[in-house]
Amino acid sequence: MENRMEIKNGGSGRPMRRVADSAVTQTQIVLSSHINGAGRLFGGQLMEWIDIVAGVVARRHSHCNQTTASVDNLQFREAVHLNDTLILLGKITYVGNTSMEVQVDTYAEALNGDRKLVNTAFFVMVALDENDQPTQVPGLILETGEEKASWEAGKRRNDLRRQRRIENY
Repeated sequence: MENRMEIKNGGSGRPMRRVADSAVTQTQIVLSSHINGAGRLFGGQLMEWIDIVAGVVARRHSHCNQTTASVDNLQFREAVHLNDTLILLGKITYVGNTSMEVQVDTYAEALNGDRKLVNTAFFVMVALDENDQPTQVPGLILETGEEKASWEAGKRRNDLRRQRRIENY
């Protein structure tokens, strides 16, 4: 029997999935077609890769097609250059009824394996049924202290998003 710290959304009759069940790692080598005129990675290219990772995480968690509803906190902390290796790590941090928050951390990896954080982004993905209508997503099983902390932070971000919608911000 697995040692589970906490189960969120349990008792609702919906299926439950672990964070690890949908985690994604994507690796990219930055090619000349990804570089802007200043010799750095196009921000839009990184956004595309992050969106794909978030979509795969959401698809694995929900077992449905999905759509990107919003993106929080796309800040570039490190420059990325030609021939750099990028590692994108995606995981579910919070789930609502039809939506999922996905965190994608992007690292530039040196040839010696050292990594520098380039970006952390939070995506809200909505699961879609066969008619492209929002559909319920599985609950989330939290197994570690880190997953529980990510859930609580995701809940706060979700509350902030809700408040922004109310205020038309």
